[in-house]
Amino acid sequence: MSPRHEMSLPVIAPDACDINVSFEFFPPKTEKMEEALWESLALLGPLKPKFVSVTYGAGGSTRARTHEIVTHIRERAGLDVAAHLTCIDTSRAELTEIAEAYWQAGVRHIVALRGDRQKHGGAVSGEVPYASDLVRLLKEVAPFEISVAGYPEMHPEAASAEADLDNLKRKVDNGADRVITQFFMEPATFLRFRDRAADAGITVPILPGILPISNFARAVEFAKMCGAQVPGWMQTLFNGLDDQPQTRQLVAATVAAEQCRVLYDNGVRDFHFYTLNRAELAQAICHMLGLRAQYLS
Repeated sequence: MSPRHEMSLPVIAPDACDINVSFEFFPPKTEKMEEALWESLALLGPLKPKFVSVTYGAGGSTRARTHEIVTHIRERAGLDVAAHLTCIDTSRAELTEIAEAYWQAGVRHIVALRGDRQKHGGAVSGEVPYASDLVRLLKEVAPFEISVAGYPEMHPEAASAEADLDNLKRKVDNGADRVITQFFMEPATFLRFRDRAADAGITVPILPGILPISNFARAVEFAKMCGAQVPGWMQTLFNGLDDQPQTRQLVAATVAAEQCRVLYDNGVRDFHFYTLNRAELAQAICHMLGLRAQYLS
């Protein structure tokens, strides 16, 4: 008889019980986009994410919409929701008022960010100029759970990688409970950052920000804005797939799943997905992570 070859299940995490996921969404601008958001939540909600977050437009341009979507998700989907909040160009009194409104609405988790400099040509100024200052203010308002941003490849405006890490340490020292990283293309980039953060005395959880690439050209634009490096092999991999969306989706899911596999093998158990309000890729990757939908009976 010929030898028997058995296949094992291609699950990244053999024990899905030790995996936590979270998902980021942005406030929809149109009725059609809002429908897509709720469809995404319907797909991803049963995976029981630890939380979902809703972004905040540049300069607070989507402030009211963010607040509305956050409260609706909490009420309609029954999920823990983190509201993004930026401090740039916003007074201390206004930030306090926003934080108090969230707390009164039952929102207990804030993603505290400085925000993009839209009106500033020089140094950042104002009553609450940096995310570290915002973290301190939020903790003064109420015992919020606070997530902050980390940059595995350094914030584009940072003077050096060391200065950037010092800034992250200030945010944690002021009360941040968690770091969510900007997206990256190579798992080794995150793992080096995690080690450097630990050496700097940062002990809070650091979640890798995973960006499933549904549109490679757009991902390259994002990378330029945040200082992330796009490896040559990835350019080669996605080359020629602009007009083949189904193939591109399969490739994107495979790349992101392999990224998660490497991270899992190196002890990562919490994954944060930038969904761009599209659930299919994140759902596929979570399935390969071993997560399955949990519906209420």
